[in-house]
Amino acid sequence: MERENKFVKTALVLGGGGFIGGHLAKKLMEDGYWVRVVDIKDKHEFWGHNDICNEYICADLRDERKVSLVMLAPKQHSLEDKENSFDEVYQLAADMGGAGYIFTGDNDANVMHNSALINLHTSFYASKFQVKRLFYSSSACMYPERNQVDPNNPNCEESSAYPASPDSEYGWEKLFSERLFLSFMRNYNLNVKIARFHNIFGPQGTWDGGKEKAPAAMCRKVALSEGEIEVWGDGIQTRSFLYIDECIEAIFRLMRQDEFVGPVNIGSEEMVTINDLAQMVIDISNKNIKINNIEGQDFIDKYGFKCPVGVRGRNSDNTMFKEKLGWEPTQPLIEGIKKTYNWINTQIK
Repeated sequence: MERENKFVKTALVLGGGGFIGGHLAKKLMEDGYWVRVVDIKDKHEFWGHNDICNEYICADLRDERKVSLVMLAPKQHSLEDKENSFDEVYQLAADMGGAGYIFTGDNDANVMHNSALINLHTSFYASKFQVKRLFYSSSACMYPERNQVDPNNPNCEESSAYPASPDSEYGWEKLFSERLFLSFMRNYNLNVKIARFHNIFGPQGTWDGGKEKAPAAMCRKVALSEGEIEVWGDGIQTRSFLYIDECIEAIFRLMRQDEFVGPVNIGSEEMVTINDLAQMVIDISNKNIKINNIEGQDFIDKYGFKCPVGVRGRNSDNTMFKEKLGWEPTQPLIEGIKKTYNWINTQIK
């Protein structure tokens, strides 16, 4: 009991067994919060329970009853007990992965069904249990494909989201859930903050198995290779990537103020081609490795499906975040890639 009394605030991290959620929960613990993590996985892949939370619950958040149970804060005695409800709820749970999972089309129904159920239950019970503040993690994948056809000049400014035309069902679900949480804010006074993530990366994240993102995949390929790595597509497609520590800082800056709701981009404005990203990892490794781009019929012949590369260009526009919250990321991409490569290299060894 003595240990419990020292906690200033309580936080619930849904999806805390994942990459971003795990880092977020760990930082909340370090900041003195009492933290409950809920995830469909029975443990975080790289950290023990005590590293990231006070309580870890393995639960399927598609199950409405499970959501109703985990939303009750440790000292909350009833629905009417708003004083003891969770101070902060972070909703990061989703069915998602890298390009090989999101863009083939094979997982569209599961992605939409699973994530929509989680968000429907979360918005309802967060409102019902009167949580004090809720963060929803949307994605840059909800931006219209038409604004991302030029790899050198993509438009991901927040107001460009409409007329809506995401390039994947994952993006459509994210857009729907943004509107869902905003509806609960308007109709039931749910205190919501919404951010659109742009390719968050770093250590303690998935780096193999098909659900890893581009930086982790490149680091794995280079760490395992002695001569050549395969890069999907022509490699001219562009992206920006934000290191996990700066993502967490941005989330807290959004959550810990009262004037601004979002949706707002959380990402880097340092845009690179995918081939440049691959070469950056190669240079860090000090290996003599060649890049082999594979696309079109060659890709289909090898893998049996069309090359899933997503939009031609995507880059965060941080104008709104800077204007509303007075902050922007500053760490160069290469610094985060060095840390990530070194960590993945040790995992492989």
